Amino acid sequence: MRHFIEPGSFSLAEQLALLDLADRMEADPAPYAHLCDGRILATLFYEPSTRTRLSFESAMLRLGGKTLGFAGAQLSSASKGETVADTARVVSNYADVIAMRHPKEGAPLRASMYARVPVINAGDGGHAHPSQTMIDLMTIRQRKGRLDHLTIGFCGDLKFGRTVHSLTAALSQFEGNRFVFISPEELRIPQYVKDETLTPLHQNYKETADLEAELPGLDVLYMTRIQQELRSPASTRSSRTWITTPAPLISIRCITVCISAWQLYWRCWASLIR
Repeated sequence: MRHFIEPGSFSLAEQLALLDLADRMEADPAPYAHLCDGRILATLFYEPSTRTRLSFESAMLRLGGKTLGFAGAQLSSASKGETVADTARVVSNYADVIAMRHPKEGAPLRASMYARVPVINAGDGGHAHPSQTMIDLMTIRQRKGRLDHLTIGFCGDLKFGRTVHSLTAALSQFEGNRFVFISPEELRIPQYVKDETLTPLHQNYKETADLEAELPGLDVLYMTRIQQELRSPASTRSSRTWITTPAPLISIRCITVCISAWQLYWRCWASLIR
């Protein structure tokens, strides 16, 4: 049984195979319309979500399956003290796969230790969001034709932006990529991302607060929102000043990948559960 907890849960070859499958499904979805007949997806979302939760549910429905779940910790037995481990055990009796979002880092990993069905991490705190990463890889490859030898700019809340952490790890597997992390000092990329991904893999990267200066040299600009729900009041004040400072528009040759690219989500999710 396989779980999808972080980008490294699958090998590079497996990730590329999933992207190839997703491309085929996008081109001709009809043959996959009954892929999940008789299967049930449980969406266990302990924090608010619109695009991610509905994308998972839409994916399962489009593939012929069914869904159940909850959209908030207050709507589950967690409000009565039930642990993630106990919930995973119980829900394993009701569903064939679990997609979990949780505000605490490591919660989906813990769930995978007790679940009797595969667990997919749909975002855990400020840690990771591997299913979103697959969509981002798919988008970049479709638009740029490759996943190597790119200059990728990440802009916004890089400290708590779990999508940034996951995509950085995934793109670090490809040769010749260069990373530009654009944010105020208080929202810089976490040290653990440098220690676990960038430094061991000898990645070429820089940190800056000057978006305008970096734009002309980017192939991809990855914009993230400010993670208000995960940050301290001090960093909130600093980042609010930074993001409201206007900058002139510049003609650039990069594509912009937005974390709300939900319209492609179900195709990648279909790949994961095949």
